[in-house]
Amino acid sequence: MGATFFLSPIAGILTDRIGIRLTTFIGGTLAAGGVFLSSFLTEQFYLLCLTYGIMFGVGASLTYTPSLAILGQYFKRNLDIVNGIVTAGSSAFTMLMSFLLPFLLSTFKLNGALRFIALMMCLFMVCSFAFKPNKAVIKKELSLSKELLYLVNRDIWKNKKYVIWLLLIAFSLLGYFVPYLHMASFIKKEFPDNRDDTKIVITCIGITSGVGRLIFGAIASLKWANRIVLQQISFFMIGVATIAMPFVPHFNWLIGMAFLFGLFDGCFISLLGPIAFDFCGQSGAAQAIGFLLGLCSVPLTLGPTVAGYLCDLNYSYTFIFIVAGIPPIIGSIALTLTRFVDSSNEEQTVPEQERLTKYKVTGDIVRNQNSEEALSP
Repeated sequence: MGATFFLSPIAGILTDRIGIRLTTFIGGTLAAGGVFLSSFLTEQFYLLCLTYGIMFGVGASLTYTPSLAILGQYFKRNLDIVNGIVTAGSSAFTMLMSFLLPFLLSTFKLNGALRFIALMMCLFMVCSFAFKPNKAVIKKELSLSKELLYLVNRDIWKNKKYVIWLLLIAFSLLGYFVPYLHMASFIKKEFPDNRDDTKIVITCIGITSGVGRLIFGAIASLKWANRIVLQQISFFMIGVATIAMPFVPHFNWLIGMAFLFGLFDGCFISLLGPIAFDFCGQSGAAQAIGFLLGLCSVPLTLGPTVAGYLCDLNYSYTFIFIVAGIPPIIGSIALTLTRFVDSSNEEQTVPEQERLTKYKVTGDIVRNQNSEEALSP
């Protein structure tokens, strides 16, 4: 998970540099290859860290970021609805895999299950050909220092609203994975009679997360809807649900909190892409999403690790879940700051001013206006 999110900025840069199709194809190749190699190394822990942890993680990164960035090239008016449908697919597939994986493991053992999953990963490469290619991929001989400046879209970092949103999203996600990764241990300790029902709770989160992505994707497309306000509500409710989990008196109530958590989890996820498009436009969206996911890798990896460390120190789950629920509540309130930031520079962010004033894009040919030198993408 850390590799998938941490390398998302590179995925965003590659999407702009070599095109969305090729980036996704390379990602699918690495993901499938990493899982396939892992099937031969099931007893080699440190090698699995390389093949399954890093190689598969990098491949997933190079496919996930483009899958969000591509939507803005096809849809404008209904971007929220489409983003909800697309992200709901991952939720539905998560629920499917929770039932498919035990069957694969019991039938084909771990080696065979990994090879089957690797085969499924090959679909990434097939799907990449359905992606609309970038209008142009600009190539130019530059010195190394200039090349780095050229690769990174500096305009998105001039957008104050985007920067504030980026930092607050990352902060809000400090406790996000805690309910997912510590639910099994929590149920075994607090509800020993339901120790075998952990899958039910996680499945409930997955179901309502998928429903939430569809519902809030549709709501966000309405003219009166404010995407930032919807995301504020989602973070606040995620925090409330997380804090409430250790206080519920019965297991059925825990399932209710799981439904609540999943519903607003879907809202939060479905709005990431559209808000990035709002702030940075189509030309900056790929890197805006990539850098967002890259920064989020830190809290998403750190939060569950700290929670596990607190468990080892015999802290109660009540304390751990309260601590995990506080950041999204604070973040939901702090997101109000985006309303008070001067947005006068946002129009400059969208067209990537420095690049498009120097080059004129016509069809698939990029011509230097000063020298009329043709550059083939």
